[in-house]
Amino acid sequence: MGCLGTMLKCRARGDTLHFITLTDGSKGFVQNPGISREEASAIRDAEMRALATAVGASYINLREPDEFLYDTPEVRMALIEAIRQTGAGLIFTHSSEDYNLDHTTVNSLVRHCAMQSCLPVLPTESTPLASHPAIFLTDPHGPFNFLATHYVDVSDYHDEKIRLLLHHESQEEALQLGTGTGLEDRTRRLDAFRGDQVGVARAEAFAPMRARGAIKPYPVLP
Repeated sequence: MGCLGTMLKCRARGDTLHFITLTDGSKGFVQNPGISREEASAIRDAEMRALATAVGASYINLREPDEFLYDTPEVRMALIEAIRQTGAGLIFTHSSEDYNLDHTTVNSLVRHCAMQSCLPVLPTESTPLASHPAIFLTDPHGPFNFLATHYVDVSDYHDEKIRLLLHHESQEEALQLGTGTGLEDRTRRLDAFRGDQVGVARAEAFAPMRARGAIKPYPVLP
C-alpha cells in the first residue's frame, strides 16, 4: 500500500520488480477465524501471486507463521538468499515503528540481511550482491510520527495501484469487516494526503533506512 505506485514507476523506467513476504498471512482472516492455517495461507499466497503476475514481478514467500515472526538463524539465511536471488538494488520495507511486531521484525531483519546479502561470509545458493541495496521505509499505519524525507508523485499510476491492490480479496473483506473501510479508501486518502504535502494529486512518502550502505549519494527513487 505504501510503495506500489513507486514500484510501478520503477518498472516504467526499466526496473525488474520482485516481492518477498516473510509470513504466510494465515492470521489475517477476521472474517473466518476458524479457517485452518493451510487454507488461509493458500488463499493469501494465491492472491499475492495473482498481483505479482499482473505486474510482471517475481514472488518469494518464506512462509513463516503469521503473527509469530521471529529473528532466527534460519529466517536470516532464508531472507539473505531471497535478497540475493532477486539481485535487489532497491528495497522497500516497513518502518521501525509500526502497529504490528511482525512488521518491525521485518524491518530489523532487512537491516541485517541486506547488509549480509553483499558479503561472502554467509554463503547461500545465490552469489552475494555486487553492492548493498538502497533501502527505503514506507508509511506505517497508526499514530506514528513518520518523518518522510522523500516523496514520489504517483498520480499517473494511482488507479493501476488500486486495481492491483484489490487482488487481495480476502484482506479487503477482513478490512471492511474489522474497520469499516477497505484498501481503496485507505490508499486514496493516504496518497492524497502525501500528495497535498508536495503539491501533486497523489504521492507516496518514504524515509531512508539509516544503516551502513543503505543510503546512497545519488538519486535512487523514480
